[in-house]
Amino acid sequence: MFAIRIRAFNIIRRLTPYSNLTSCPLPFSRSLSTAEIRWKRRKTAEEKKSHRIIEYSPKKKNAVDLQGTVDVWRHMTVGQLAESMDRSIEDVQEAMLFVKDADNIETTAQLHDIKIIQEIAKKLGTRIRIVAEPSLADVEIEIKDKDVTPRPPAPPELLKPRPPVVTVMGHVDHGKTTLLDSLRGANVASGEAGGITQHIGAFTVTLENGERVTFLDTPGHAAFSSMRARGAVATDIIVLVVAAEDGVMAQTKEVISLAKEAQVPVIVAINKIDKPEADIDKTKQELYQMGLALEDFGGDIQVIPISALKGTNLDLLAEAVSTQATIMGLKSDYTGLMEGVVVESKTDPRRGKLSTAIVKRGTLHKGSVLVSGLAHAKVRGLFDHNGKPMDKAEPGTPVEILGWRELPLAGDLILEVESEKKANSVLRYRQHEAQKEKAEQSLEEIRKKEEEHLAKYRAERDARRLAGRFRLRQGPRTKEMIDDDGIPRVSVIVKGDVHGSVEAILDVLETYSGHDKCRLDIVHYGVGNVSESDVELAKSFNAIIYAFAVEPPAKVSSDVSIRLCNIIYRLIDDLKEEISSKLPPVEVEEVLGEANVLQMFSISEGRKEVPVAGSRCTKGVLKKSQKFRLVRNGEVIYDGTLESMRHLKNEVDTIKKDVECGLRLKDTKVIPQAGDIIVCYSTRTEPQKTDWDPGF
Repeated sequence: MFAIRIRAFNIIRRLTPYSNLTSCPLPFSRSLSTAEIRWKRRKTAEEKKSHRIIEYSPKKKNAVDLQGTVDVWRHMTVGQLAESMDRSIEDVQEAMLFVKDADNIETTAQLHDIKIIQEIAKKLGTRIRIVAEPSLADVEIEIKDKDVTPRPPAPPELLKPRPPVVTVMGHVDHGKTTLLDSLRGANVASGEAGGITQHIGAFTVTLENGERVTFLDTPGHAAFSSMRARGAVATDIIVLVVAAEDGVMAQTKEVISLAKEAQVPVIVAINKIDKPEADIDKTKQELYQMGLALEDFGGDIQVIPISALKGTNLDLLAEAVSTQATIMGLKSDYTGLMEGVVVESKTDPRRGKLSTAIVKRGTLHKGSVLVSGLAHAKVRGLFDHNGKPMDKAEPGTPVEILGWRELPLAGDLILEVESEKKANSVLRYRQHEAQKEKAEQSLEEIRKKEEEHLAKYRAERDARRLAGRFRLRQGPRTKEMIDDDGIPRVSVIVKGDVHGSVEAILDVLETYSGHDKCRLDIVHYGVGNVSESDVELAKSFNAIIYAFAVEPPAKVSSDVSIRLCNIIYRLIDDLKEEISSKLPPVEVEEVLGEANVLQMFSISEGRKEVPVAGSRCTKGVLKKSQKFRLVRNGEVIYDGTLESMRHLKNEVDTIKKDVECGLRLKDTKVIPQAGDIIVCYSTRTEPQKTDWDPGF
C-alpha cells in the first residue's frame, strides 16, 4: 500500500508544476522526522542513578597578537625598561634624548609618567602593555643566574712574583704624603686641600734596586677612618709613619689595631727626626707599649728613623720594604680572569664613571667585562696614576678603569666574567639576594607595626562594644600628617667627587646626637657635580647643598644655598654654625655679688611692720636695679627684686664689698633670718651653640 502511494506521488509530481506542487497539500503524504535527539543512545539504569554533571565548554579567548609588545608599569626605572624591551641601556638612553621631559637618563632614574614610557617605546619601534609592578614574589631567578666567586688557588707552577702593595698610614700631619712625594719625586701635598689627603692615592714607584712597589696613600684625618680601613684590607705591608715630636696619637692606635685585625706586617717609619724636639727613644717606647714587637726590644718589626722632608734614610726604608716583600714571597697568577679590589670611585664630568683599583690576580685588558657588587663595566680604557693609557694591568698594579655603568663601592671585590650576558645574570642574582635580605630585615619592623595597629584596633573595638547603642561618633578623620613639633631643623644635600669622601662625610654626620634640640636631616647624597634635580630637591626641602670638590650648576636660584668646600673639617664647622644659628638663645646668669644677713629687724611703714635684712656685702657689688635671690641652707626662699637698699639712712644704688646695708625685699611676706645669703645677679641672652663634637 505504501509503495502504491509513493508511485502515485511521483506521477503527480511529473505532471504538476513545482510552484503548484509546493502549495497544494497531499492527503496521502507522510511527514518524516530527522532530529538528532532520536539518534541518542538511551541511558542504562546505572547511568540514570548517577549524579548529573554539567560540563561547560571553555570560552574562546580573543586571539591578540602580542608580538612586539613589552610590559611596562608606572615608576619603573630606565634599567628595568631596557630589560623589559630586551634592548641595551645605551639604546634606551639614546631614545630618551629625543623624548620631551625625559631629562634624567641614569640607569636608576624612575619614569613616573606612562606617556613618557610610551614615547620611548615608540621611538624604539615597540608597543607597550601596562601591567602591575612585579613584586619580589613574582621575580623568578633562573637556575643559570648564579653568583660569581673568586677562583680557587692557582697551582704553584703558574705563580710568578708580583710587586708588593704597601699602604702608608699614620696620624694626620705626621708626613705620610711628604714621604710619598720624596719616594716618587712629585709634589702631591701642595695639591691637596689644606695639605690634608682627601682621597686614597694609588701609584707605582720603581726603587733604586729596580723593584716595583705599589703605594697606597690613605688619609690620616679622623673623618676618614673607613677609608683607612679599606687601605688596610687591600695591602700587603703597612708603613706606619709616626712623628718623632708627637709620638703615638689617636689615628696611630687605630692603624695598629687595623694591622692586627688584618694580620698585615708593619714597618715603622719615625719621621721628622730633624726637628729639635724629636724624641726617637720615647716614640719607640710608646709603640712598644701599644703591642708592637720592635727590633730594639727583641721583636721582628723594623724601625727606620727618617726625615721625609729632607730625604734622610729613605733608601733604608725602601730596602726594608724590599726585604719584607722578599720574606713574604709575594706571588700571583698572571693568567685567567682578573680579580681586584676597588680603591676609590668617582664621576668625572667629561669621562664618566671611573674607579681606581689594584689587580690582585689575572691580567686586565680593554674590553673585559667586570662585576663589582651591584655594578658592572665593560672596560673602555685603562690608565696609570699619571693618566697615561695602558694596554693591560698585571697583578700588583694600580689602574684607573673607565667604562662602569654604575659606580662601584670602594673596598668591593672586582671579578671578571666571560660576557655581558653572564654579568647581567650575576647582577640579577645579587639584586634578588639584596632585596631578599632587605625584606628579611624589614620583617621585624613590619610585625611590630602590625602589633601596634592591632592593639589600637582592639582598643577602639572594645570601646565601641562597651558604648552599646550609644556608640561613639566617629567625627572627622584625624590628620595623618604630623604637625610641626617646634624643633628647628637643618636639611642638607651632600655631593662629592668620589665615593670615599661622601662616605666619610656621612660617617661624621652620623655622630650628630643633638636631634632633641635641632634635627639634622640628610635629604640626599651622591657622587658627581651638583645637578638641577639636586637644586629642585633643595628647594622642596629648604636644604643646604654641600658640594665637596665638585662644581655647581651654571645657573643657580637665589633661594638655594650651595656651599663649596674641599676640606671636610671646614664643611663640618660650617654645618655646626648653621645648626647653632637655628638654636634659640639661652639666658645666661652672671653673679654680681653676695651678702650675708647679720640681723633681721622691722621698720614701721604706716600701720605695717616691714622686715629688713641687715647685711654685709662679702663678694663683688650689690646693685639695686638687678635681681636678688635669698638662699637658706642651700634652698632658694625668694627670687625677685628689691624694694629698698640703704646705707645708714641714705637710699643708695650700689653697695661695695665689706660695706653694711639694709636690704628690703619686694615681697614683705618673706622674712630673712640671720645666716641667710643674699645673691645679686643679672641675666642676659646669648646665642646658643651646638655641643656636637665630631672628634676633630
